[in-house]
This record gives sequence, structure tokens and C-alpha cells, in this order.
Amino acid sequence: MTPELRFARAEDGVTIGYQVFGQGPVLIWMPSLSNIVAQWRIPALRAAYLGLSRHLTVVLYDGRGTGSSDRAIDLTDLGVDAHLRDLRAVLDHAGIRRASLLGYYHSVATAIAFAAREPGRVERMVLFGGAPRMREAMRPAQTQALLSLVGQDWGLFADAAATAWLGWDRAASGRWTAEAFRTATTAPVAQAWFAAAAEIDVSDEMPRVRAPALVLHRQSEEQIPVEVCRRLAAGLPDARLVELPGSTPTLFVEEPEADLRLVTGFVTDGRVSRPPSRPAGLLTPREREVLHRLAAGDSNAEIARQLGIAVHTVERHLANLYRKIGARGRTDAVAYAMTETRYER
Repeated sequence: MTPELRFARAEDGVTIGYQVFGQGPVLIWMPSLSNIVAQWRIPALRAAYLGLSRHLTVVLYDGRGTGSSDRAIDLTDLGVDAHLRDLRAVLDHAGIRRASLLGYYHSVATAIAFAAREPGRVERMVLFGGAPRMREAMRPAQTQALLSLVGQDWGLFADAAATAWLGWDRAASGRWTAEAFRTATTAPVAQAWFAAAAEIDVSDEMPRVRAPALVLHRQSEEQIPVEVCRRLAAGLPDARLVELPGSTPTLFVEEPEADLRLVTGFVTDGRVSRPPSRPAGLLTPREREVLHRLAAGDSNAEIARQLGIAVHTVERHLANLYRKIGARGRTDAVAYAMTETRYER
């Protein structure tokens, strides 16, 4: 069972769909392109929602033009002020006076602007995957290549966003993630969202933010360079940056329990439990699987087929494990696999 879908009306008449579930301090998980109903079908996200709800009251909502919210919107009005109207509508309709914000990708800038303009309503912020000047987060070549697909082939964009960019596998999670992207909105709305995002810049508002912030980074350099998040943390008056182990550019997937502890601890009492760094040679379970297939003589394409993941994801796992074990290439990695018997359990 998914939570009841509720509807709030923004100041300009746009209807916003949202859900409330769990118990404890309130955390608003702010959207990018979203479909909160479809997202419950993604096993990893469903587990994250339920994990957070054990200690927090979680609020999810679809921004204007997406998911269960109004699709018939003014495509010229998708800047930060429009996103703030959506957030205020949900807070007011749900009777929430004060909450913590999880700014995720597109909504990082919105979270910063809201905390600066209405400091009495924001307890804490967790920020992941975005920047106050959104163009910086969208600059990497891989992101630009992905965005170029939006107007060309919406279905291909959804598949690529789920597998090549976010690194989801081709099993149930990958299929449901692609479906959530595909049904979140239409290509014209998505194009307008991204075009407006490229013009969003709330960097001048950062000095007025009083809420403590936790800035998280996990992405590889091809997605969002760590320097973007370091500048974000440095520009806020009270912020801490935690660089998470791994390279999958999302939360609650690669290290789900550690991510849940980190976010829940910060939202409930401001505690930051920094995750331990992996020493060289300590591989994730997926990296071990890739290494074993590599040692068996499989090509990258064969490894991808055997494990049900994208070739791009195999390449990323190989780059990570090469770095961890000090391998210069496939030959060194195979030699390591043949002689090393101690792996992370």
C-alpha cells in the first residue's frame, strides 16, 4: 500500500500532489522530475521511504508539470519562484509550520532559496546532487549528452537516465526507474524544466541561510564534480560536506543503510556520523562480482549481460576496483583476483 495522495493548491492555482507518512521530525523530500506514485514501485526507493519513515515524518510531492501535479502549466514560469510556490502550498496544506528539507538535484537551489527567505520554517537541510547556480551541476559532458536526448527521444532519455547516468541495473529496479522517468512528465515540459534550471542562480541568497546544512557527494567526476559540492558547502554559513564512498550518483542505493543513518541522524538531532572510508582493495559486493567475471575471461559486454547491468556501469565498477586494488588494467586485476582471497564481507 502506498500513502494516500493529497492535493494542495499553490498561490497561482496550480494543483500539487503530495504524500505524508511516517512519524517523528518532518523531512520534505523535494522533487526534481518526479512521479511519487510510480517511485514507490522501485524497490530501492520504497526501502528508503520506509527506512526514513521509521524515525521521520516524510513528505513527498511532485513539482508542477510532473507526476500527480497539474500538467497544464505555464512553461515560461518554471524558475525558483514557481518551485517555492509549490513547496509553500504543500507545507501550508499539510499544516507543517517548520521542517527539514532534502534538496535533491534540481531542488537544491529551491531549498537554499526557501531557507534564505523563510528561515523560521527550515530546521535543517540535506543537499545532494545540485548547486546554487544550477548550470554548474548541469555542465559535465555526460549530463549534457543525456539532456540532448530529451527532445529527440523521450523514451530513450528515460532508459539512459535510469541505466547509463544513475547506474541502475536492468532488472526490476532499472525498469521501474525508467518507467518513473517516462511517466513523470512530457518531453516539452522536461525541456522547459531543464532550460529554466540552467538559468537558476541563488548564490547571492546563501549568506542569509541560517539552517544547518549537510552537503553530500557521491557522484563520479563525469556527473557532478566534487568541487561543485565543496563550493556549495563553503558558501553556506553553517554547512558540513561529507564525501560518501562509491560512485553511484544517488542516495540510498549503493550504501543504503549508511545513507539512512546519516540522513536520519542529521535531521533528528544534527548528528553527522561520517561513514568510514574504504581502504584500497576493499571491494563492494558488485565490484567483487565484476572482478570474478573479469577473471573468468568475460568481456565488458558479457559481464553486463551476466549481471543484468549496463556496459557503462561495468566500466564504472572496473574503474573503481582498479583504483582500489592498484591495478593498471585488466591483466593486473585478473592477477589480483587469482591470488587475493580476502574480500569485503
